[in-house]
Amino acid sequence: MSRRESSGTGNAPNTRRQTATTRSRQRSAAPTARSTATRTGQYGALVAYLAFLAFPFLWLISTAFKPPRELGSIHPRWIPEAPTLENFRQAFTQQPLLAAAGNSLLAAAVSALIAIVLATPMAYVLARYRNRLSRMATGWVVISQAFPLVLVIIPLFLILKGLHLVDSRIGLIMVYVVWSLPFALWMLTGYVRAVPPELEEAAAVDGAGRLRTLVSVTAPLLAPGIVATALFAFITAWNEFFFALVLLKSPGKQTLPVVLTHFLGAEGVADLGPLAAAALLATLPSLLLFAVIQRRITGGMLAGAVKS
Repeated sequence: MSRRESSGTGNAPNTRRQTATTRSRQRSAAPTARSTATRTGQYGALVAYLAFLAFPFLWLISTAFKPPRELGSIHPRWIPEAPTLENFRQAFTQQPLLAAAGNSLLAAAVSALIAIVLATPMAYVLARYRNRLSRMATGWVVISQAFPLVLVIIPLFLILKGLHLVDSRIGLIMVYVVWSLPFALWMLTGYVRAVPPELEEAAAVDGAGRLRTLVSVTAPLLAPGIVATALFAFITAWNEFFFALVLLKSPGKQTLPVVLTHFLGAEGVADLGPLAAAALLATLPSLLLFAVIQRRITGGMLAGAVKS
C-alpha cells in the first residue's frame, strides 16, 4: 500500500509536467497556424495584384504578334496560333516611330537632368534649414501636385506663346522641368534628411565649406535617391501626353505618345495590330531602364547606409 502511494506520488509531478508541456505546445501551435494562414493570405493577395498589373502588358504582347485574322476572332487566345512581325513592319511604315522616340528621349532625358540639378541643392536647403519659410515651401510643393493639368495648361500656353516657344522642343522641356521639379524636390528632401548631420559637421571641422560638403560628403550618399528620382522624372516625361499634344503641332517634333494616337482612324476605329506593336515598343524602354537601374538603386542604398 505504501509502495503504491509512493509511486503515485512520484508520478504526479511528471504527469503535471507533461500536461503543462502539452498545453504550452498547443498554445504555441495556435499562433503559428494563424501566422501561416496570414502569410498565405498576404502572398495570395500579392500574386493576385501582380496578375492584375501584368494582364494588360501580357495582352498587349499577345496582340502585337497576332495576324489580322486572329485579331478579329470572336474567340481570342492568349498565345497566337500564327505569330507574325507584320504588325511591327506596318507600325514603322505608317508612322515615324523612330523620330518620335528620339523626340521623347531628348525631352525626357534633358528635363530629368535639369530637374535633378535644380532640385538637389534646393532639397538640401529645405532639409537642413528648418523654419517657417521652409515648411511653407514644402507645403506648397505638396499642394502643387494636386493641380490638374487642365488648370495649368492655358497659363503655360500663354507664357510660352509670349516667349515664342510654342511648338518648340525647348518649350516642352521647360514645361516638363517645371512639372517634375516639385516631385523631385519632395523626394530628395526625404533622402537628405536621412543623411546624418554629424558627417557634415565633421567635414566642417576639417575646414570644408558648404559647397564642398554638399559635393564631397552629401552627394555620394544621395546617389541612390538621385538615381531613383531621375528615373521617375524620366519615365513621367517619357509617358506624358497632354502637354506634348497641346504644345507641339509640327509632325517632326511630336513625341511618341502623341504619335500613337495617329493609329486611330477618323471614326475612332483603331488599327489594332500596328497600334499594339507600337505601344509595346514605346513601353519597353522605360521597363528595361527600370530593370537595369533597380539593382544599382538597391546596391547603392546598401553601400551608402550609414549608422549615426
